[in-house]
Amino acid sequence: MLSRYSVTNISCLTRTVSVLALSLSLAACGGPQAENGNTTSEAPGGAAKDATASAPGKLDLGGKVSLNGAGATFPAPLYQTWFQALNQKNPNLQVNYQPVGSGAGIEQFTKGLVDFGASDVAMTDEEIKKVQNGVLLLPMTAGSIVLAYNLPGVEGLKLTRDVYTGIFLGTIKSWNDPKIAAANPGAKLPNTPITIVHRAEGSGTTGVFTQHLSAINPEWKSKVGSGKTVNWPVGLAAKGNDGVTAQIQQTQGSIGYVEYAYAKNSKLNFAALENKAKQFVAPSDQSAAKTLESVTLPGNLRAFITDPDGNESYPLVTYTWILVYKKYPDAIKAKAVEAMIEYGLTEGQKMAIQLGYVPLPQTVVKKVIAAADAISPDYKISGGGSATGASASK
Repeated sequence: MLSRYSVTNISCLTRTVSVLALSLSLAACGGPQAENGNTTSEAPGGAAKDATASAPGKLDLGGKVSLNGAGATFPAPLYQTWFQALNQKNPNLQVNYQPVGSGAGIEQFTKGLVDFGASDVAMTDEEIKKVQNGVLLLPMTAGSIVLAYNLPGVEGLKLTRDVYTGIFLGTIKSWNDPKIAAANPGAKLPNTPITIVHRAEGSGTTGVFTQHLSAINPEWKSKVGSGKTVNWPVGLAAKGNDGVTAQIQQTQGSIGYVEYAYAKNSKLNFAALENKAKQFVAPSDQSAAKTLESVTLPGNLRAFITDPDGNESYPLVTYTWILVYKKYPDAIKAKAVEAMIEYGLTEGQKMAIQLGYVPLPQTVVKKVIAAADAISPDYKISGGGSATGASASK
């Protein structure tokens, strides 16, 4: 089913059709659209497993309502699947999402051009101050950032912290470099130049990746630093996770950073990375869940996971946030936004693993529900901060 979602740089129309097909496939498999509404899927690390969304017919918006959002490409396959399924459940509510990158999403949200934004890196205090109607940062899912590579005949590549930082600094230039070979005995590493692929636009994925590199390598921190955009020492630029994925596919000898689902669905190889505990850990649902277990989400729901503890933790994992206003002048729109968030926190969590994401831990779901219930006084995610048995008020 995952292959139905294209990760190449295609038109929005094609992307929407692909996601719709995936939504229908999920329904046909008895997943989130099962009749009793109580299906569960196995989730790692104490994630939300049996949250139930609002019963059909409870959402009264007084007519058709459209919400427009923009932001991160990282969660786009999951969000667009949620919104298609939500529309099937509540035909009067249509949610449109444009994956333009976290930087552009935050900018449009700050200017009031969209009803919600999305970012893979939490907004800073300075960014939050610029939002006239206030902002709630709501983590909705999590996922791994992988170093995907195109190196025929080489699988199971292991990269130490110094090596992958050196690759992106441009100081390690060839795939048969002795430092790469030392961690990969027996691998047939070619004498091929390494081609870096990085994001072209302001990106939360870039923000997370460069924060990590800054945390583990003083040279990177002093020469390049971190942010949604940086001055890359080397490499080719591509737009979006889908663009980076496509460029890696087309370029033998390349390596780049993309969200796990994009690499997995495109059948790209990706490296096991050395973590803080000096263990090589491959990206997976389980290793990402271990990373989330090592982090306590604070009351403001902002967490920057730069170098996680734990022998089994994968080092590049991030929450990804939907950004909503604290105050919506339109009461109906506020109600619709809260219904959208409720769906993502309940039924939507069941879709996460199949699409290559990590369901939120149950403790995090409770915190996010408690925060989201402030969006509209006319809507209540029942359970008072519990992810189970959630139902909307009329």
